[in-house]
Amino acid sequence: MTQPDMNQILAQAQEMQAKFQEAQQAILDTTMTGEAGNGLVKITMQGNGSVTDVSIDPQVVDPEDVETLQDLVAGAFADAHKKIGAFAEETMGPLSAGLNDPLGNIF
Repeated sequence: MTQPDMNQILAQAQEMQAKFQEAQQAILDTTMTGEAGNGLVKITMQGNGSVTDVSIDPQVVDPEDVETLQDLVAGAFADAHKKIGAFAEETMGPLSAGLNDPLGNIF
């Protein structure tokens, strides 16, 4: 059995590292908007988790029912967070698929 070419292995590792860095940057550069109440509350979030905008339709602002507004804000935040997570998984998934050994350990 022939020994693998170390230069080829190093080149592949560097290429994989570059792809990971590109994917990580793509995640950081993305912006997603989560919605609740059929779009009455929207939260815009960057890939790093920072909230950059909150939009609340005036019709859901009821001093007698603050709890509903709070639930809508929490729901919009959760939706934005879920979208960022799905994008990250979609972006990183193909790259990390080849890194698992047969025992499920990540190298």
